Amino acid sequence: MLMRPVSRHFLSLVLVLIGIGTAGTPSSADEQDSGDAASAIAATIDARIAERWNAEQVTPAPQADDSEYLRRVYLHLAGKIPRVSEVRAFLDDPSPDKRRAVVNRLLESPAYIVHFTNVWRALMIPEAEADPQIRVGAPAFEAWLREQLTQDVAYDAMVRELITAPRSGNDMRRVPVLPGTEAASPAMFFVAKQNKPENIAAGVSRLFLGVRLECAQCHDHPFAKWERKNFWEFTAFFDSELAGAKVMIPDSKTIVSAAFLDGTPAALQPGEAPEQKLAQWLTSRDNRYFARATVNRLWFHFFGRGLVDPVDDFDDDNPPSHPKLLDELADHLIAQNFDLKPIMRGIIASRPYQLTSRQTDDSQSDPELFAKMAIQGMSTEQLFDSLAEATGFFEPANDRSPVNFGNDSQRARFRELFRNELGGPVDAQTTILQALALMNGEFVETATGLENSTTLAAVVESPFLDTTERVRTLYLATLSRQPDESELAKMVQYVESGGTKNDSKTALGDVFWALLNSSEFILNH
Repeated sequence: MLMRPVSRHFLSLVLVLIGIGTAGTPSSADEQDSGDAASAIAATIDARIAERWNAEQVTPAPQADDSEYLRRVYLHLAGKIPRVSEVRAFLDDPSPDKRRAVVNRLLESPAYIVHFTNVWRALMIPEAEADPQIRVGAPAFEAWLREQLTQDVAYDAMVRELITAPRSGNDMRRVPVLPGTEAASPAMFFVAKQNKPENIAAGVSRLFLGVRLECAQCHDHPFAKWERKNFWEFTAFFDSELAGAKVMIPDSKTIVSAAFLDGTPAALQPGEAPEQKLAQWLTSRDNRYFARATVNRLWFHFFGRGLVDPVDDFDDDNPPSHPKLLDELADHLIAQNFDLKPIMRGIIASRPYQLTSRQTDDSQSDPELFAKMAIQGMSTEQLFDSLAEATGFFEPANDRSPVNFGNDSQRARFRELFRNELGGPVDAQTTILQALALMNGEFVETATGLENSTTLAAVVESPFLDTTERVRTLYLATLSRQPDESELAKMVQYVESGGTKNDSKTALGDVFWALLNSSEFILNH
């Protein structure tokens, strides 16, 4: 088999793979400020979680080792696994605060912007997954999200801008836009809800308040406190058919005026926009719904389940697993002026987040005790970007939108096969079809061949790596850890024997393929 000639670019990649390289870090002053807030939040989390552990005689799992922690935090903050050089540097770093330092670096990285654009887009316009028409306008919405995240806009301000965005006559489904050329706009949020006031009200209530208000759209909720009147009073904020933010309840002659979920009438001033009034109330420091729902969604992102679970079902019949913790995290969020990053830092710095996912005691089995880290399925974007990182795949420039919906892109074809339709990372499963696609699909098959895999070619062609180091490098590139002695011995023996084709280079490709298709690779643990 002919091998590519060694180029300067190739040698640079080899140096990155074996760990020669540096990465920028935030200033020490920034780290000090973020560390103080994170420590206080982490202490709150540790105290409240430990209260239940003690009360229920729980023995928590041990702390995750550096490899497990690093891979986990990269997937949660950057949306992909770390590079080999990043793993080596982290494992070799003797600094006692290296975990805090990597979190600070990731939160200021472009990868964080891309990943949380994916996260918020999926939450705010989930309809884009199933509706091709809505996908056309998704890039403009993503561009708006990128602006918000790049500028570190506080979450309350972002939500106010979304809710008060112009809606009249704005149907972006008919306006094709190309990634990189679209005008940033949150208007697709309303288009995705078909510009129907009742759909918008239901979406806002679920997303930002954690309340399934739409259950009372046609009749009083049979189990919750919400009445049909509450739903239509909330809908009136988005309905312009009657003057004064009023709406007639369907199939009745009852007209209701806009009112907040706590029952307070909107009391609009002359000329005041109903959406503006709602946005002010919704994001107010006094609105416990908003702060509690927000920190609960962050907790869900990192742990795979909320303190209130499901995350959009705050109800008297569905109490939080740790009520005091939920309230105290909401207080922290308000104290941080709705900046989400301090809460993220605090969660990641907490003891529960840093536990291993391996169960070591029967008392750890109840997921709401957070006595071990839950094993989470990767999102489609995380899996694709992790495969791309591991194999050295590089997307063409026009395919590099955070979520590219074009039918001709590798990302789009991959998304179609691996879309998670079950609604949560802990519930995510890999179907037989998806597993076969991963094992035998064009993308993985191509990316693990010597002719196309940048990573594999670099490992194979490097003159200063022996078989042992080549195997170790592939483990670092895929699983972000060193192989144990048994794994290393088995893989080295397989490669040096030539594998099934009596060729050591092909056998090394077999090792690479097996690692990429392992459950350890496709799960966040």
